[in-house]
Amino acid sequence: MMKIVKKKQLEIKLEDIPSHPTPKAELEQYSTPPVIAADILFTALLNGDIDNKKVIDLGCGTGIFSLGSALLGASEVIGVDTDEEAVLTAINVRDGWGLKDIVEFEVEDVEKYQGSSDTVIMNPPFGAQKRGADIPFLNKAVEIAPTIYSLHNAKTVDFIYKFFLNNEYSVVGEKRYMCVINNIYPFHKKEKKEIEVVLLVSKRK
Repeated sequence: MMKIVKKKQLEIKLEDIPSHPTPKAELEQYSTPPVIAADILFTALLNGDIDNKKVIDLGCGTGIFSLGSALLGASEVIGVDTDEEAVLTAINVRDGWGLKDIVEFEVEDVEKYQGSSDTVIMNPPFGAQKRGADIPFLNKAVEIAPTIYSLHNAKTVDFIYKFFLNNEYSVVGEKRYMCVINNIYPFHKKEKKEIEVVLLVSKRK
């Protein structure tokens, strides 16, 4: 597949990736909106953190960051998720797009993943259903990559800043988005809910 060079072109392509087929509340499986994913990926591209880099997507779901990174010129991409059904969805898209030589997906708990990369790009659980659900993702990210792009609930940003500081990382960039969460779980009382999310760009000191 030809490398994508425009953000809008990437956003349109990412819209073809299915959301989680049967999302599980305990895993906080919310799909990253294509418009936000495209902006995050282009931010990483312009910062020199995707093209010809090895990228790892922790909690990859159906693969929006993994596949998007490959479309922007990553040399190698690995998506890791514990949900086999979501990963199979990502694999189907990958194979249909001809990205099998670049993107690998693994069904595995992120805590058990062994590897390293130039860049981690991830949308971890926010911890709304299980307090601290994002910690294993953050711990693994600082273990395996010098550069991290991570998406968080704006209400937790102070904690996330402290986490990176305590792990000898500097937060060098921040972008905020308003994200609409659709009613996909039984406990949702409203059809839609808008929350503020924050992208943090962190670099190892």
